[in-house]
Amino acid sequence: MKLNYRIVIFALAIVFGIVFSLPSLLQTQSGKKITLGLDLQGGLHMLLGVKTEEATKSRIKSIAASIKHFAERNDILIDGLSFDSKSVTFEVLDSDEIKNFDDFLSKLEGVKVTHKGSVITLSLTPKEIEKTKQQAVSQAIETIRNRLDQFGLSEPVVARQGKDKILVELAGIKTPQEEQRARELISRAAKLEMMAVDEARNARVYNMSDADAAAYGDVILEDVKNPKIKYLVHEIPILDGGMLTGANVGFDQNNRPVINFKLNAEGADIFGDFTGKNVGKRLAVVLDGKVYSAPNINERIGGGSGQISGNYTVLEAKDLAIALRSGALLAPIYMMEKRSVGPSLGADSIKASMIALIGGFILVIVFMMVYYRMAGVIANIALIANLLILLAVMSLFGATLTLPGMAGIVLTVGMAVDANVIITERIRELIYEGKSMHKAIEEGYANAMTAILDANITTLIASVVLYVYGTGAIKGFAITMSIGILASMLTAILGTHGIYQMLEPKMGKSKNYRFWFGIKG
Repeated sequence: MKLNYRIVIFALAIVFGIVFSLPSLLQTQSGKKITLGLDLQGGLHMLLGVKTEEATKSRIKSIAASIKHFAERNDILIDGLSFDSKSVTFEVLDSDEIKNFDDFLSKLEGVKVTHKGSVITLSLTPKEIEKTKQQAVSQAIETIRNRLDQFGLSEPVVARQGKDKILVELAGIKTPQEEQRARELISRAAKLEMMAVDEARNARVYNMSDADAAAYGDVILEDVKNPKIKYLVHEIPILDGGMLTGANVGFDQNNRPVINFKLNAEGADIFGDFTGKNVGKRLAVVLDGKVYSAPNINERIGGGSGQISGNYTVLEAKDLAIALRSGALLAPIYMMEKRSVGPSLGADSIKASMIALIGGFILVIVFMMVYYRMAGVIANIALIANLLILLAVMSLFGATLTLPGMAGIVLTVGMAVDANVIITERIRELIYEGKSMHKAIEEGYANAMTAILDANITTLIASVVLYVYGTGAIKGFAITMSIGILASMLTAILGTHGIYQMLEPKMGKSKNYRFWFGIKG
């Protein structure tokens, strides 16, 4: 027996497979392991809807805030700035300034501007409305995914379903507390706004209705700690969370958790301008429609930093910081369907899958040994190596194993041994034709190569298509199949060829074809 490069590569591949698959097989504390999917370890399945019409309203509100800031920064007097779900209307008091406003409005994308004397009305074009709605869904998917990543869940499934629905699958959510925390984190709008308190009318807030407040361009908001405390604030915010660049948990002088946030350059300028012009007045920090604080402005605040204080725990503050960092949802989301998958159901799935895998594995091994004798043993070595490499690669990349993924492993067992069946049959045919052992082995591999490559490449292409267009568990099946096919090319073709080349002198000398290939020579 002599070593060859094929057997060296095969041996290294086996060592790689053993080293990196052990943490998953033995479930050790250290080392990278395969993560079980929702269907195997239980968890939460949710179908969320997106109120896309709210996204256009939010866009209109943002345009109104920009107009207000532009007028204040350039000392242009405007009156009657108001908005509804479709348009913004205001009047420029100095007709000489209309051109300046037109120049500013021409830079806004997707808006239609109409003039009626000195009154200007802006509305979104139909194309912009549709674009805004689609962006709301895409942004919600990205925001939810970011929040769950920072929450610490491994490979959560967040995917678009239809036009305006979002599928969320969270594996490993086992307790009602974990479920509640995850749901709150996902659904939280995290809409941060800085709103000016209407000091002239705030004293009358307890005697005002929402309609009364709206007549003055104001809204009535409750205090987050005490709903009985109310604030009258201007409806158009000074700035919003879109200008946020960071949010982290800190502690105040009483060691209570607070959220420290930082604004971008534009937000810092607006914040500085507003506080400079409104010393002695109050600025309300509003999050999701609740006033968290409304401190007096003592001086101009530069630097664009601020703080949100509230009566929350460290865990709640941490989740709030995650929500703020990952951005506000452009439109609210709502629960359309919720389903919990219990761990016991996952355990039953694992048990049934393991029975199928081990049963199929043993039957294949026994058949190969009985029918092909030593050639069957060599094929079985390649099969075991294939499984080890498959598990090692999945562990190394922290892949999620789902029930279809288990089916992919079982299918891989069949495909991996199929290559060796083709090769062994070709070798047996050549031995029947009277070829020498060396020629039978080399020509057997050469003749079998085309059929094996055709089958593996077409299956690999199908797996890639499934991965690209599939979602959730289908992707898991595609990944398992793809890794299994590539591993089988290494073990069933290169590995077994190396073993035959190493044993070839001994095989040629013995001439015992029944022992080596299960046939009469």
